[in-house]
Amino acid sequence: MAQVLEFKLPDLGEGLTEAEIVRWLVEVGDVVAVDQPVVEVETAKAMVEVPCPYGGVVTARFGEEGTELPVGAPLITVAVGAPVADGSTDGSAGKSEGSGNVLVGYGTSEAPARRRRVRPGQGAPMASQAANGQAAVREVVEGPVPVISPLVRRLARENGLDLRELTGSGPDGLILRADVENALRSAAAPDKAAEATPTALPQTSAPTPGGIRVPLKGIRGAVADKLSRSRREIPDATCWVDADATELMRARTAMNAAGGSKISLLALLARICTAALARFPELNSTVDMAAREVVQFDHVHIGFAAQTERGLVVPVVRDAHTRDAESLTAEFARLTEAARTGGLTPGELTGGTFTLNNYGVFGVDGSTPIINHPEAAMLGVGRIIPKPWVHEGELAVRQVVQLSLTFDHRVCDGGTAGGFLRYVADCVEQPAVLLRTL
Repeated sequence: MAQVLEFKLPDLGEGLTEAEIVRWLVEVGDVVAVDQPVVEVETAKAMVEVPCPYGGVVTARFGEEGTELPVGAPLITVAVGAPVADGSTDGSAGKSEGSGNVLVGYGTSEAPARRRRVRPGQGAPMASQAANGQAAVREVVEGPVPVISPLVRRLARENGLDLRELTGSGPDGLILRADVENALRSAAAPDKAAEATPTALPQTSAPTPGGIRVPLKGIRGAVADKLSRSRREIPDATCWVDADATELMRARTAMNAAGGSKISLLALLARICTAALARFPELNSTVDMAAREVVQFDHVHIGFAAQTERGLVVPVVRDAHTRDAESLTAEFARLTEAARTGGLTPGELTGGTFTLNNYGVFGVDGSTPIINHPEAAMLGVGRIIPKPWVHEGELAVRQVVQLSLTFDHRVCDGGTAGGFLRYVADCVEQPAVLLRTL
């Protein structure tokens, strides 16, 4: 007797609560193997192929391409032990062990939390029936009850909202961010209504002809949320300095002429940043306002801004403080290619402790970037161009770059930020300075 198992959209990690179906990789009636990718989804972090922990015949798919589904919503149903085209079965009937899949939220090495049986005819149609003529039984596997994401909890806490008073609209009553936002809007409505008068009500009008509305979802929506949160929560300040990068460029040329792998400028700048953060650890930190503490990290995970066709992403080079220039170059190249192709994993887009933003590639000299929340600082690097410069007491044409540091004023004062930026500038102007810290 075939079992029809329902596979739900798993928790893809980092508090993500929904994903958009980009492309189905299987059709109804296809035979799938354990851990075979069945759908490609886009989260607020990355494009992800989702593998199914069951082997069998696909009996139903839920959601068209372009549809957003919450975590815990059904994705597909699979008939396990159903006959396939050659008259055999898929070979999965009777197996109770899981696939061992390690995607966050649906590891299958343990038995499912509970099962419920549904009478034949309910839910998705069966692909086939068991050979003995008995109707197949649909078995829906239900995982653990979903937990409220930290982002939702923090939003409620900062606005004095008791989550126990809300009814969630997500799967199994999960409270989503939209539920909190709706509750806040409802609470604000009476105050606004009291302040308004009949004559003050705005007149509604039709949308401007020819205008378009672009949904803030996926990566674009995630960027909007994160930047808004950064501006709302972080009291940031920016300082900047011009630096003579001529010697740094010469050093890079000499390193690359010596043979071996080519060293990128971004890798040299990252190496300078790790040395600077070792001297000024206040800037390699985050603020925990609930505990009223500044948390200084004992590792440096450097994020770098990468502009892609799908929007701005910030891949993270982990343990950058342990890498040399060659290793940093290779990792920057790998992550940049993954960003370009949409192959970054959620883990490669999270966990940064400091961000390096090379906006000089866009042909601009300076910027006041928004801090990548919840980090405490970001170094911005403008284009390196020939400019008049006083060098050794004489006017000369040198390769000049503008460096800017945006920092969270809660973690340090201007003296610390200025000291960090000055040290970075000194290393750019005289790369030998860096040798003293190796």
